[in-house]
Amino acid sequence: MPLWLIYHPPTAYTDPSTKDALVKAITSIYTTFGLPAFYVVVHFIQAPLESTYIGGVTRSASDPPFIRLAADHIAHNFPRGDDKAIRDAANTIRDVLAPRMRELGYDWEFHVAETDRRLWRVNGLTPPERETEGERLWAEVNKPVPYE
Repeated sequence: MPLWLIYHPPTAYTDPSTKDALVKAITSIYTTFGLPAFYVVVHFIQAPLESTYIGGVTRSASDPPFIRLAADHIAHNFPRGDDKAIRDAANTIRDVLAPRMRELGYDWEFHVAETDRRLWRVNGLTPPERETEGERLWAEVNKPVPYE
């Protein structure tokens, strides 16, 4: 699953429709490639200005809100050494996030970490391998179910 943690100050993401639009855009990154939508989990985590330091100093209320997005990929990892695929993925994420961040006037950064999928379970089930009938079933019903 991609797990996204979005750290933001209290002045950012105050409108639920702004959150919804961002989450839908993030989810589409993965569903475009056939992953089940329920794999995508996004948490908005409010971080007080006085608890966020950048370059050793806190941001002030007059600074643009700083948004830190951290994604953990588990369902699909990029092949080691496939630098082009990794760069392309980072560029796709950037292209989805950039217009939304620019429109809101936010400063931002993101990173993606990869976790070995062998350490992952959903409702106790081992998720099906990529591009299999089991994964297509999970995508179709949009929840974890037993599969062959």
